Amino acid sequence: MKIFKKIQVLAKTLKRDVMVLWFALRNPLTPMMAKAVAFLTVAYALSPIDLIPDFIPLLGYLDDFIVIPLLVALTIRLIPDTVLAQSRVQLDEWLGQRQAKPRSRIGLLIVASIWLLVIWLVVRALFGESA
Repeated sequence: MKIFKKIQVLAKTLKRDVMVLWFALRNPLTPMMAKAVAFLTVAYALSPIDLIPDFIPLLGYLDDFIVIPLLVALTIRLIPDTVLAQSRVQLDEWLGQRQAKPRSRIGLLIVASIWLLVIWLVVRALFGESA
């Protein structure tokens, strides 16, 4: 039972960190490289669809358990401590107002575009180019 509790705590911390990055992304003191990585991380994490669908055995949860945590950890390392502290305060205030969880339309577009590209490449490989 303890392992499930640890997983729950880690999942809750990860969700919170993604939201902290969402606020850090809007902070003018965040360096450009950190903003770029934070943008990709937040857009993907908040996207309503996954790059690897969850119904695919084992691989479906790869992004949830490996990719997103690695992106979050990398992004946090790129952001100055003062910006992270400010972003955590902003998140606490935001949560105190019980705001709705944000969604990433850009993340949806990125993931959908990747899937469309993959489908196009597969169709092209299977049926060849038409003249």
